[in-house]
Amino acid sequence: MAEHKEETVMDKISEKLHGGDISSSSSDSDDDKKGSSTAAEAEAMKAKIYRLFGRERPVHSVLGGGKPADLVLWRNKKISGGVLAGATAIWLLFEVMEYHLLTLLCHCFILSLAVLFLWSNASAFINKSPPNIPEVKIPEDLTVNIALSLRYEINRGFATLREIGLGRDLKKFLVVIAGLWSLSVLGSSCNFLTLFYIGFVTLYTVPVLYEKYEDKVDAFGEKAMVELKKYYALFEEKCLSKIPKGLLKDKKH
Repeated sequence: MAEHKEETVMDKISEKLHGGDISSSSSDSDDDKKGSSTAAEAEAMKAKIYRLFGRERPVHSVLGGGKPADLVLWRNKKISGGVLAGATAIWLLFEVMEYHLLTLLCHCFILSLAVLFLWSNASAFINKSPPNIPEVKIPEDLTVNIALSLRYEINRGFATLREIGLGRDLKKFLVVIAGLWSLSVLGSSCNFLTLFYIGFVTLYTVPVLYEKYEDKVDAFGEKAMVELKKYYALFEEKCLSKIPKGLLKDKKH
Protein backbone atom coordinates (compact mmCIF):
# COMPACT_ATOMS: atom_id res chain seq x y z
CA MET A 1 0.00 0.00 0.00
CA ALA A 2 2.83 2.39 0.82
CA GLU A 3 4.44 1.69 -2.53
CA HIS A 4 1.12 2.31 -4.31
CA LYS A 5 0.70 5.64 -2.50
CA GLU A 6 4.24 6.70 -3.46
CA GLU A 7 3.53 5.84 -7.10
CA THR A 8 0.33 7.89 -7.14
CA VAL A 9 2.09 10.84 -5.54
CA MET A 10 4.89 10.64 -8.12
CA ASP A 11 2.33 10.38 -10.93
CA LYS A 12 0.56 13.51 -9.70
CA ILE A 13 3.84 15.41 -9.47
CA SER A 14 4.85 14.40 -13.03
CA GLU A 15 1.40 15.33 -14.36
CA LYS A 16 1.69 18.76 -12.77
CA LEU A 17 5.16 19.24 -14.21
CA HIS A 18 4.06 18.18 -17.70
CA GLY A 19 0.98 20.33 -17.42
CA GLY A 20 3.13 23.33 -16.46
CA ASP A 21 5.46 22.67 -19.39
CA ILE A 22 2.54 22.44 -21.79
CA SER A 23 0.95 25.61 -20.45
CA SER A 24 4.28 27.46 -20.58
CA SER A 25 4.93 26.29 -24.15
CA SER A 26 1.43 27.28 -25.18
CA SER A 27 1.88 30.71 -23.55
CA ASP A 28 5.21 31.09 -25.34
CA SER A 29 3.58 30.23 -28.65
CA ASP A 30 0.79 32.70 -27.90
CA ASP A 31 3.36 35.37 -27.13
CA ASP A 32 5.16 34.60 -30.41
CA LYS A 33 1.89 34.86 -32.31
CA LYS A 34 1.08 38.14 -30.61
CA GLY A 35 4.56 39.47 -31.39
CA SER A 36 4.32 38.47 -35.03
CA SER A 37 0.84 39.97 -35.30
CA THR A 38 1.98 43.25 -33.74
CA ALA A 39 4.98 43.36 -36.09
CA ALA A 40 2.68 42.76 -39.07
CA GLU A 41 0.36 45.51 -37.84
CA ALA A 42 3.31 47.86 -37.45
CA GLU A 43 4.45 47.13 -40.99
CA ALA A 44 0.92 47.70 -42.25
CA MET A 45 0.76 51.01 -40.41
CA LYS A 46 4.08 52.05 -41.93
CA ALA A 47 2.77 51.16 -45.37
CA LYS A 48 -0.35 53.29 -44.77
CA ILE A 49 1.63 56.39 -43.70
CA TYR A 50 1.20 59.22 -46.18
CA ARG A 51 4.34 60.27 -48.04
CA LEU A 52 4.74 63.31 -50.23
CA PHE A 53 4.23 62.66 -53.95
CA GLY A 54 3.43 59.00 -53.23
CA ARG A 55 7.03 58.27 -52.29
CA GLU A 56 7.71 54.65 -51.31
CA ARG A 57 11.51 54.74 -51.10
CA PRO A 58 13.90 56.63 -48.82
CA VAL A 59 14.96 60.13 -49.81
CA HIS A 60 18.48 58.93 -50.61
CA SER A 61 17.12 56.40 -53.13
CA VAL A 62 14.72 58.94 -54.65
CA LEU A 63 17.66 61.27 -55.33
CA GLY A 64 19.41 58.51 -57.26
CA GLY A 65 21.72 57.23 -54.54
CA GLY A 66 25.49 57.26 -54.78
CA LYS A 67 27.74 60.30 -54.41
CA PRO A 68 25.32 62.94 -55.77
CA ALA A 69 22.70 61.97 -53.19
CA ASP A 70 25.36 61.90 -50.44
CA LEU A 71 26.41 65.39 -51.51
CA VAL A 72 22.86 66.81 -51.45
CA LEU A 73 21.97 65.11 -48.15
CA TRP A 74 25.18 66.30 -46.45
CA ARG A 75 26.55 62.84 -45.68
CA ASN A 76 30.01 64.42 -45.80
CA LYS A 77 29.57 67.87 -44.28
CA LYS A 78 33.01 69.12 -45.33
CA ILE A 79 32.51 68.37 -49.04
CA SER A 80 28.91 69.61 -49.11
CA GLY A 81 29.85 72.76 -47.21
CA GLY A 82 32.77 73.37 -49.58
CA VAL A 83 30.52 73.09 -52.63
CA LEU A 84 27.95 75.45 -51.12
CA ALA A 85 30.69 77.91 -50.13
CA GLY A 86 32.11 77.78 -53.67
CA ALA A 87 28.71 78.45 -55.21
CA THR A 88 28.18 81.35 -52.78
CA ALA A 89 31.59 82.80 -53.66
CA ILE A 90 30.80 82.60 -57.38
CA TRP A 91 27.45 84.30 -56.84
CA LEU A 92 29.06 87.08 -54.78
CA LEU A 93 31.78 87.50 -57.38
CA PHE A 94 29.41 87.91 -60.31
CA GLU A 95 26.35 89.45 -58.67
CA VAL A 96 27.68 91.64 -55.85
CA MET A 97 31.10 92.58 -57.23
CA GLU A 98 29.70 92.63 -60.79
CA TYR A 99 32.55 90.60 -62.23
CA HIS A 100 31.86 89.30 -65.75
CA LEU A 101 32.14 85.62 -66.63
CA LEU A 102 34.17 86.09 -69.81
CA THR A 103 36.60 88.42 -68.04
CA LEU A 104 37.05 85.97 -65.18
CA LEU A 105 37.67 83.03 -67.51
CA CYS A 106 40.20 84.99 -69.56
CA HIS A 107 42.07 86.16 -66.47
CA CYS A 108 42.18 82.62 -65.05
CA PHE A 109 43.51 81.20 -68.32
CA ILE A 110 46.09 83.98 -68.63
CA LEU A 111 47.38 83.39 -65.11
CA SER A 112 47.45 79.60 -65.46
CA LEU A 113 49.18 79.60 -68.87
CA ALA A 114 51.72 82.20 -67.75
CA VAL A 115 52.66 80.19 -64.65
CA LEU A 116 52.95 76.92 -66.60
CA PHE A 117 54.93 78.53 -69.43
CA LEU A 118 57.43 80.19 -67.11
CA TRP A 119 57.74 77.04 -65.00
CA SER A 120 58.41 74.85 -68.06
CA ASN A 121 61.12 77.18 -69.39
CA ALA A 122 62.72 77.91 -66.03
CA SER A 123 62.89 74.27 -64.95
CA ALA A 124 66.13 73.76 -66.90
CA PHE A 125 67.87 76.63 -65.07
CA ILE A 126 66.69 75.83 -61.56
CA ASN A 127 67.29 72.06 -61.88
CA LYS A 128 63.67 71.10 -61.27
CA SER A 129 61.38 68.86 -63.23
CA PRO A 130 58.90 70.56 -65.56
CA PRO A 131 55.23 70.55 -64.62
CA ASN A 132 53.35 67.35 -65.33
CA ILE A 133 50.30 68.51 -67.28
CA PRO A 134 47.81 65.67 -67.67
CA GLU A 135 46.16 65.01 -71.00
CA VAL A 136 42.47 65.75 -70.70
CA LYS A 137 40.02 63.98 -72.98
CA ILE A 138 36.25 63.83 -72.78
CA PRO A 139 35.10 60.18 -72.91
CA GLU A 140 32.84 59.31 -75.79
CA ASP A 141 30.56 57.13 -73.64
CA LEU A 142 29.98 59.93 -71.15
CA THR A 143 29.13 62.40 -73.91
CA VAL A 144 26.72 59.95 -75.55
CA ASN A 145 24.99 59.16 -72.24
CA ILE A 146 24.56 62.86 -71.43
CA ALA A 147 23.20 63.55 -74.90
CA LEU A 148 20.75 60.63 -74.65
CA SER A 149 19.57 61.76 -71.23
CA LEU A 150 19.02 65.30 -72.45
CA ARG A 151 17.22 64.01 -75.52
CA TYR A 152 14.90 61.89 -73.38
CA GLU A 153 14.05 64.73 -71.00
CA ILE A 154 13.48 67.22 -73.84
CA ASN A 155 11.22 64.80 -75.71
CA ARG A 156 9.25 64.10 -72.52
CA GLY A 157 8.82 67.83 -71.99
CA PHE A 158 7.59 68.29 -75.56
CA ALA A 159 5.15 65.39 -75.12
CA THR A 160 3.81 66.95 -71.92
CA LEU A 161 3.36 70.31 -73.63
CA ARG A 162 1.57 68.61 -76.53
CA GLU A 163 -0.85 66.86 -74.15
CA ILE A 164 -1.56 70.15 -72.42
CA GLY A 165 -2.08 71.92 -75.74
CA LEU A 166 -4.58 69.25 -76.81
CA GLY A 167 -6.58 69.79 -73.63
CA ARG A 168 -6.22 66.25 -72.31
CA ASP A 169 -5.14 67.00 -68.76
CA LEU A 170 -6.64 69.99 -66.95
CA LYS A 171 -4.72 69.46 -63.70
CA LYS A 172 -1.39 69.38 -65.50
CA PHE A 173 -2.38 72.49 -67.46
CA LEU A 174 -3.11 74.41 -64.24
CA VAL A 175 0.13 73.22 -62.61
CA VAL A 176 2.25 74.25 -65.62
CA ILE A 177 0.54 77.65 -65.87
CA ALA A 178 1.08 78.28 -62.14
CA GLY A 179 4.75 77.22 -62.41
CA LEU A 180 5.44 79.44 -65.44
CA TRP A 181 3.70 82.38 -63.78
CA SER A 182 5.80 81.89 -60.62
CA LEU A 183 8.99 81.78 -62.71
CA SER A 184 7.97 84.95 -64.53
CA VAL A 185 7.45 86.74 -61.20
CA LEU A 186 10.84 85.56 -59.93
CA GLY A 187 12.49 86.47 -63.23
CA SER A 188 11.15 90.01 -63.06
CA SER A 189 12.57 90.52 -59.56
CA CYS A 190 16.01 88.92 -60.05
CA ASN A 191 18.32 87.91 -62.87
CA PHE A 192 19.12 84.41 -64.11
CA LEU A 193 22.26 83.98 -61.98
CA THR A 194 20.43 84.87 -58.76
CA LEU A 195 17.55 82.58 -59.73
CA PHE A 196 20.00 79.75 -60.42
CA TYR A 197 21.72 80.36 -57.06
CA ILE A 198 18.36 80.29 -55.25
CA GLY A 199 17.54 76.99 -56.92
CA PHE A 200 20.95 75.60 -56.00
CA VAL A 201 20.62 76.61 -52.33
CA THR A 202 17.10 75.18 -52.27
CA LEU A 203 18.37 71.89 -53.66
CA TYR A 204 21.08 71.85 -50.99
CA THR A 205 18.82 72.61 -48.03
CA VAL A 206 15.29 71.29 -48.65
CA PRO A 207 16.12 67.54 -49.07
CA VAL A 208 18.28 67.32 -45.94
CA LEU A 209 15.69 69.22 -43.87
CA TYR A 210 12.93 67.03 -45.24
CA GLU A 211 14.88 63.89 -44.36
CA LYS A 212 15.40 65.20 -40.82
CA TYR A 213 11.75 66.18 -40.22
CA GLU A 214 10.18 63.64 -42.56
CA ASP A 215 7.23 62.56 -40.40
CA LYS A 216 6.16 66.10 -39.49
CA VAL A 217 6.39 67.32 -43.09
CA ASP A 218 4.44 64.32 -44.41
CA ALA A 219 1.70 64.85 -41.84
CA PHE A 220 1.43 68.52 -42.79
CA GLY A 221 1.51 67.59 -46.49
CA GLU A 222 -1.34 65.15 -46.02
CA LYS A 223 -3.50 67.84 -44.42
CA ALA A 224 -2.57 70.29 -47.18
CA MET A 225 -3.46 67.76 -49.90
CA VAL A 226 -6.85 67.14 -48.31
CA GLU A 227 -7.57 70.87 -48.28
CA LEU A 228 -6.37 71.30 -51.85
CA LYS A 229 -8.59 68.45 -53.03
CA LYS A 230 -11.57 70.08 -51.32
CA TYR A 231 -10.89 73.43 -52.99
CA TYR A 232 -10.28 71.77 -56.35
CA ALA A 233 -13.53 69.82 -56.11
CA LEU A 234 -15.37 73.04 -55.26
CA PHE A 235 -13.67 74.87 -58.14
CA GLU A 236 -14.49 72.03 -60.53
CA GLU A 237 -18.12 71.96 -59.41
CA LYS A 238 -18.69 75.71 -59.71
CA CYS A 239 -16.47 76.63 -62.68
CA LEU A 240 -14.99 73.76 -64.65
CA SER A 241 -18.20 71.75 -64.91
CA LYS A 242 -19.86 74.69 -66.68
CA ILE A 243 -17.20 74.80 -69.42
CA PRO A 244 -18.41 72.94 -72.58
CA LYS A 245 -16.32 69.97 -73.61
CA GLY A 246 -14.07 70.25 -76.65
CA LEU A 247 -14.78 68.73 -80.02
CA LEU A 248 -11.94 66.26 -79.59
CA LYS A 249 -13.48 64.70 -76.52
CA ASP A 250 -16.93 64.65 -78.16
CA LYS A 251 -15.50 62.72 -81.09
CA LYS A 252 -13.88 60.21 -78.76
CA HIS A 253 -17.15 59.63 -76.92
